Formats: sequence, C-alpha cells, structure tokens
Amino acid sequence: MTKILFVCHGNICRSPMAEFVMKDLVRRAGREKEIFVASAACRRDEIGADTYLGTREKLDEMGIPYERRQAVQITRDDYDRYDLIVGMDAENMRDLNRLSPGDPAGKFHRLLEFAGEDRDVADPWYTGDFDTTYRDVRKGCQGLLKTLS
Repeated sequence: MTKILFVCHGNICRSPMAEFVMKDLVRRAGREKEIFVASAACRRDEIGADTYLGTREKLDEMGIPYERRQAVQITRDDYDRYDLIVGMDAENMRDLNRLSPGDPAGKFHRLLEFAGEDRDVADPWYTGDFDTTYRDVRKGCQGLLKTLS
C-alpha cells in the first residue's frame, strides 16, 4: 500500500483539502486498498482545530466528502510511516527538510510537481481564494494519482 501524507502550515486549509480531494479520486478509481491518504501540519498554530470553514464550503460546493477532524503536526516518525510526503509550498518544504535533512529516501515533493508545475499552491488563509486553491489541489492530486498507476 502506498501511504501519502499531505502537509501545509497549519493543517486546516490546503493539506486537508488535498487529503479529501485525493481520497475522493482514489475512491472513484477503486484504489482504496492500494492508497492511504492523510494530512498534517508543519507548524503548531492550529493543532486540534477542525478543517477551516472556507475549505469545507469549497469541498461541499464540489461534492467532495470529508469528515470532522483535528489538525495534527507531522512527526519524525511520519518519515518512516509514509511513502510520499507532499508539501504545498516552499516554506513547507523547508520545514520538511528540518524534519529529515537531505530527504534520504526522496519522499518530499511539492504538490504541483505532479502537475508539471514549479510553483506553490496559494494559501487561502491569506488570499481568501479557495477556488484557485481547489483548482491547484485537484490538478496536483490528479497528477499524483496518475504517477501511482
């Protein structure tokens, strides 16, 4: 089973959006037994908080199922637990490199790499633009699923 962990700053906007979008894509592809998906925060700001309202509203609008959850922080043990650890932006990647310097197993990736793009997923916490974030997340998750075929 391939285990994927999506990470962002606080685990309330982008990484849970990616988690639920990817779970939906995996379910639709009938690959739930092959791919496990979760999300976590790089920082402690929002630990224990549920998914941000704007993310939940966008997922509702797009018909993507999600469940109530609490933000958690990534740990050093997660490096061994997951096959892929996918950050949303350059700051997340710097945080991940502090977790496991040099990424010896090559597990760290920025989400939009899987869509052939070298850029960050914009943080809707600051922009308020959940539409653009959703498009980026979906594009990255679709590319990621394709690489796992």
